[in-house]
This record gives sequence, structure tokens and C-alpha cells, in this order.
Amino acid sequence: MQYPAPIAKLINSFTKLPGIGSKTAARLAFYVLDMPERDVLEFAQNLINVKRELTYCSVCGNITDSDPCPICQDPGRSHKEILVVEDARDVMSMERMQEYNGLYHVLHGVLSPMEGTGPDDLNIASLIKRLEDPTIEEVIIATNATAEGEATAMYLARLIKPAGIKVTRLAHGLAVGSDIEYADEMTLYRAIEGRREL
Repeated sequence: MQYPAPIAKLINSFTKLPGIGSKTAARLAFYVLDMPERDVLEFAQNLINVKRELTYCSVCGNITDSDPCPICQDPGRSHKEILVVEDARDVMSMERMQEYNGLYHVLHGVLSPMEGTGPDDLNIASLIKRLEDPTIEEVIIATNATAEGEATAMYLARLIKPAGIKVTRLAHGLAVGSDIEYADEMTLYRAIEGRREL
């Protein structure tokens, strides 16, 4: 037996989301069917608002509902360092920590020749333009510890270092509470490389 067209279309829409298979999509669709209409309308409006009201900050590339974003507009933030991340979710993660008080730059991805993503596909040109500001002393590269993230970090370092700006990389290594015996070689290598004095 096939689902009626409206629910089949909703199931199909849910399967377009990452990590949602057909069974989970069906469960979500039937959950929506049982929701009060006002909640469904509010949910639909929130989806529309995300697409219509959010944009990318013209300075750093972060998602925002005002341009420039509140972080770039904040006079209390340090303008000496820029932390470069892969996407806007990384900015949110860093902000939750409440320890970093500098600026950000969102690349919107990483270099990936396999997927056809080159330097022109990333938000790199605007980063280089921002580095013309003489107050910037350090660029902290915080791409993920993947092959693509490492390649992107190396590419950015080669671009930035000739300008005389300090380029650093987030330390990688053992997670708190993990056992050395279960760590892979790359994690152990990063842990040794990123060691610090006690």
C-alpha cells in the first residue's frame, strides 16, 4: 500500500535532510500529522524565515540576520587575531566555550580535489583582504583534523606567512578521558607535536 501523496511528499522532503533515512522520515511525517495545526504552521514559518532572513556576514562569512554580524560589530572583541573555521557551526562551538574573544572567518568548506572544491570555491579572497588591516597579528587556523582540513590549513599558512602575520593551528591530540592504547597513530602524533610545558 502506498502512502497518500501529501504524506509521501513530506516523507520525501525529510529524507533530503542529512542522517534521515526512509524509516525515520516516515516517523517524522506521521508525527507532524499528529501535531496541532498552529505548531505545524509555526514550524513551516520557521523554515521559511531561516531561508529569507539569514545571510552571510560581508566581513567574516558567518551566518547572521544583520550585516555585519554582531561579532564583527562588537567593539569589545580583540581585533588582533582571526580564528579561521570551516563553517558557521564551528563559530557557535567556539562561542559556547566563552574563552576566545577575537574575530572569526568562515571558509564555508575545505579544499577537496576529490569533490572539485578549490581555493576559488572557499571564502579565502575576503580573508586575504582582511589581513591588510595592520592591527591583525595572528591567524589561528581551526579546520578539522581531516586530510582536507590539514591541506586547507597548509594552503592558508603558505598564503598568509609572507605577509608577516603569525599563523597558528589549533592543537590536536588525545581527548580528555581517553586511553592512549586506543588512539590511532595520527592522534598520538598530534598529541606529541602539540605538547606543552607543565
